[in-house]
Amino acid sequence: MISRYSRPEMAALWSQEAKYEAWLRVELAVCEVYAKRGIIPVEALGRIKAAARVSAPRIDEIEATTRHDVIAFLTNLEESIGADSRYVHLGLTSSDVVDTAQALLLVAAAERLLAGLERFRSALRVLALRHKDTLCVGRTHGIHAEPTVFGLKPALWFAEAGRNLDRLRRAREAVRVGKISGAVGTFAHVDPDVEEEVCRLLGLEAAPISTQIIQRDRHAEFCATLAIVAASLEKVATEIRSLQRTEILEAEEPFTEGQKGSSAMPHKRNPVSCEQICGLARLVRTNALAAMENVALWHERDISHSSVERVILPDSTLLVDYMLYQMTRIVEGLQVYPDHMRENIERSFGLMYSQRVLLRLAETGLPRQQAYEIVQRDAMRAWRERTPFRALLAGDPEVTSRLSEADLDACFDPRWYLRNVDAIYTRAGLS
Repeated sequence: MISRYSRPEMAALWSQEAKYEAWLRVELAVCEVYAKRGIIPVEALGRIKAAARVSAPRIDEIEATTRHDVIAFLTNLEESIGADSRYVHLGLTSSDVVDTAQALLLVAAAERLLAGLERFRSALRVLALRHKDTLCVGRTHGIHAEPTVFGLKPALWFAEAGRNLDRLRRAREAVRVGKISGAVGTFAHVDPDVEEEVCRLLGLEAAPISTQIIQRDRHAEFCATLAIVAASLEKVATEIRSLQRTEILEAEEPFTEGQKGSSAMPHKRNPVSCEQICGLARLVRTNALAAMENVALWHERDISHSSVERVILPDSTLLVDYMLYQMTRIVEGLQVYPDHMRENIERSFGLMYSQRVLLRLAETGLPRQQAYEIVQRDAMRAWRERTPFRALLAGDPEVTSRLSEADLDACFDPRWYLRNVDAIYTRAGLS
């Protein structure tokens, strides 16, 4: 697991101790259902629940000899329970315990991620509302396009975070599945209603059909969802990185007291946290591909998926949890520079109003292509001569013969471009 990029709560969830405790929960749930059905003595259940203990170091010690983690676990359980251990693991196969327990851990991880995603989305809401009226230039292909407001950037991310919440809830349900169906999924030694009741006790659904394992398309869906969440976070980080470039500097990730940007250049304030997010997103995407590879297994089960999941499930949840925490911190502390935005607007000499001029000329009856050529001619001259676009239009007879000074003023009024911002905010759930 990637300890550097993990937070304590999620890391604890994927500890050896937590894993073995989850296995124990499954074994005890089966014993409880067995006791209700008279398969094991009720008094034995009481003794088992009172005595059952597991020790991760001891299990690891035993596994060094057995080379089988579930047998090592059961051996350690026998050491704590004693003679009543004969009632534990009756009719079960290892994957009944491991896969069902893993579902418990994945659900718990999903709950933490959902909470983190909610916090991130709330931070985006605040940022979007704060800058609803902050005028800036919109860019397409990295080039000045038309006026917009800075708040529409976090508003866009806010809406996407909502879709990710929906995706993650669905993915949580996809993995919220247990199985107690035996060595090849035929319920040869355990009845289906036992599986259903055990899963109910654990807060899980019973897999409608399984082999020795729960089918891995569920885990692939979960990992793919985490990859989408990570890609969305990368999207935000990439935009902030671009906006932080010296030539733009419209927004900047937090730079804390005592922080250093470069060992050589004291002036540096680098977007290192956003760069980190972009790098970690690559790992989460790679893990999603590995999860896809786990879907196809030999016959009723092989073990090729197991070693992969011991890495990708903890790591992906740890990474996304960390990324959500970091991006929430960045959004909450984002430095936004409206003055620089106004300066940047002027860098393109008013060219961002070109479409409004084009359409206004067309409204006078001028063929659109002809209007386009007139506007483009003056626009290219503005670039070439570094001259205000508005002044060139005002001196162009082909323009002034159709548009008055008032018409040109209206074309260069950013409010016309932003008149539907309120409607966008309403549609995005930000009103």
